[in-house]
Amino acid sequence: MTHIDHHISDDLIDAYRAGRLPHAFSVVVAAHLSLCDECRARHEARDMIGGALLNRAEAATISAGARDRMMAALDTPPPPPAPRGSGVFPAPVMAELKGRPPRWRMLGGGIRQQILSADRSGSLRLLYIPPGKAVPEHGHRGLELTLVLQGSFVDSEGAFRRGDVETAHDDIDHQPVAGPGAPCICLAATDAPLRFHAMLPRLLQPMFRI
Repeated sequence: MTHIDHHISDDLIDAYRAGRLPHAFSVVVAAHLSLCDECRARHEARDMIGGALLNRAEAATISAGARDRMMAALDTPPPPPAPRGSGVFPAPVMAELKGRPPRWRMLGGGIRQQILSADRSGSLRLLYIPPGKAVPEHGHRGLELTLVLQGSFVDSEGAFRRGDVETAHDDIDHQPVAGPGAPCICLAATDAPLRFHAMLPRLLQPMFRI
């Protein structure tokens, strides 16, 4: 069993359950839930509470059009099965990879990335950081969720290992450094560009879409 110290907040779990999270953050939460028994239990407990409240609610009638749409949906062939987890990548990440290995792009200093999705609501990427290497020091203009899939990193907020999630808001400046041993592979979601301190990362930022 993976020992996890840094978890997803109740607010994020509730937003995920309600479908209010942007896609990038939903994938990080889903991947964490697949690794974390504690957060998965909290998620399932909230589902049970929601089901109990629905059972107590008064029955409601639906229109003929809604009923017809529901019956038509039942006749629609099911989608193909989602990819399963593979190696360090849980099933939600493999679904973003379309069942294929990552296609890394070099960022410099041995650090690599693959952008999995990007739109106005946020971006989702995999990061590969060799042992002992540091990501350039940066702050945030919004929310960043970083889930460790392999290895570890340390920064001003603590030490993070497989299954741990770091939640960074615009009040946090940090410089993650990969720990010893296996390279650190992370899944990171952001809803705004990072705020780099040094000039070179700022100049390269549009090219690397960070």
